[in-house]
Amino acid sequence: MQNLAPIALFVYNRPEHTRRTLNYLQKNLLADESRIYIFSDAPKKEENFAKVAEVRELIKSITGFKAVTIIERKENFGLANSIISGVSKLVTEYGKVIVFEDDLLSSIYTLQYFNEALAKYANEEKVMHIGAYMYPLKGNNLPETFFFRAATSWGWATWARAWKHFEPNVDVLLNQFDHKKANQFAIEGTMNFWKQLTGFKAGKNNSWAIRWYASIFLKGGLTLNPSTSLIQNIGNDGSGVHSNKEDMYSVRIAKKEVTHFPSILQEDPIAYQAIKTFLKNRKGSLLDRGIRFIVQLRIKYLSKK
Repeated sequence: MQNLAPIALFVYNRPEHTRRTLNYLQKNLLADESRIYIFSDAPKKEENFAKVAEVRELIKSITGFKAVTIIERKENFGLANSIISGVSKLVTEYGKVIVFEDDLLSSIYTLQYFNEALAKYANEEKVMHIGAYMYPLKGNNLPETFFFRAATSWGWATWARAWKHFEPNVDVLLNQFDHKKANQFAIEGTMNFWKQLTGFKAGKNNSWAIRWYASIFLKGGLTLNPSTSLIQNIGNDGSGVHSNKEDMYSVRIAKKEVTHFPSILQEDPIAYQAIKTFLKNRKGSLLDRGIRFIVQLRIKYLSKK
């Protein structure tokens, strides 16, 4: 396969996560033919210096790729600004990019999936994003890959033609929504996407991903996704800047290569219902878990009285 997309890897202060992420990436088919750009953010606080230095020492010895370029930030960008600037740099130079963060384990077929999809839909304006992670969906009638409205951020790829529509200004985004669109955006209220977008406006988060999804959604764009995840996120252990300790999204990484891509450019209704059902059940599970936690605290409190 010629003209492979460059890989952008964003790292910070988690050496063990970074080591595992790179180890899995190195085992990917096409890794030795791919260029990787590692963006290392500078420490935000003095307490981060040692871990950032450890990560930077680790990435200096990386092999297994066609070329390794390391960009060491001299000041702290933060994840959102680091990703936005890094992706913008590479799509300007290469026209496309594959994006990883430092806590993502990949299938050996992940890079192959990305590059094949990037080539297949290169000139399809409606297709704006390729995701590699998928929720642990149930059901045997799901297509191997499908189009969906929402954009996952745990391993993804895009083109310069799509990224040019990224709108970082949340006010510009919010002004294009009405109640109906907000409900559709939030997968009929089963996901907190709208809350994330308004939360960014209120300064409660600094998510680049929710603004990217909103940009895609408002353009009527589609995202390509696998029914069996090609990524496992290992960052939901409480170690990440923006992650909590959570196992609801644990998956088994696909062991087979992707061979089928949809030819009809529209959201898949079967996959949409499967995702909506998963998210709806997840909300119920989280509520039950929260109630159990409160009950346990109450029991502990009463036992001490």
